[in-house]
Amino acid sequence: MFSLQNKVALITGASQGIGRSTALALSTAGAKVAVAARNAEKLATLVTEIESAGGTALAVPMDVADPAQVKTAFQQLLAIFGKLDILVNNAAITRDTLALRMKLEDWDAVLRTNLTGAHLFIQQPLGAMLKQRSGRIINISSVVAQTGNAGQANYVASKAGLIGLTRAIAVEVASRNITVNAVAPGFIDTPMTAPLSQELKDKMKSMIPLGRFGSDADVAAAIVFLASDEASYITGQVLDVNGGLYMG
Repeated sequence: MFSLQNKVALITGASQGIGRSTALALSTAGAKVAVAARNAEKLATLVTEIESAGGTALAVPMDVADPAQVKTAFQQLLAIFGKLDILVNNAAITRDTLALRMKLEDWDAVLRTNLTGAHLFIQQPLGAMLKQRSGRIINISSVVAQTGNAGQANYVASKAGLIGLTRAIAVEVASRNITVNAVAPGFIDTPMTAPLSQELKDKMKSMIPLGRFGSDADVAAAIVFLASDEASYITGQVLDVNGGLYMG
């Protein structure tokens, strides 16, 4: 296991799925973790689980699309932990429908949470990371950002935008020893995929060379690696965690 002792991490969208698993994995690796999401009850349960295992955690209930709440979240984090070393932008929503029928409010909601939210979260700690001359920023994209997917024009655009954002910020901050990377999960068993029909799941599985869906722990392991010192010479990259579904 990679060591993240004395590191402080913040994970958005941490109440369930990949975000929750990532918080647990980072804590197991030694990091103090702040967990952000809208569901305060789920965050409280997660914090209790982390603390019961001997870790240190802080719940920050909030909406990542609200600039004021993002700023307040960082103020809370700094008041408790004093710094931030690792930022994982995982929060995401979907509003799926064909582009022809997509309402502007559904387009805006997805872009605001998935892409603008990540931008807001990067802006807040960047000054401090530049001063401390270290940091890890990890944005959670998706395989559909690379392949496209019918009925998800807003979601695909937001996740593709995260890849562009990753590379732009990576260039801006590389001289200060801050790395910025993206992780692009494939089909992962999470609450977001749970409502899909078994027929659709079987069809998806048949397209994956490894023959199975990934787990949120698979994605969390990739995030822990990118957050570690062992990944210090990796920046501006997209790490695919998709079982071979996309090999671009």
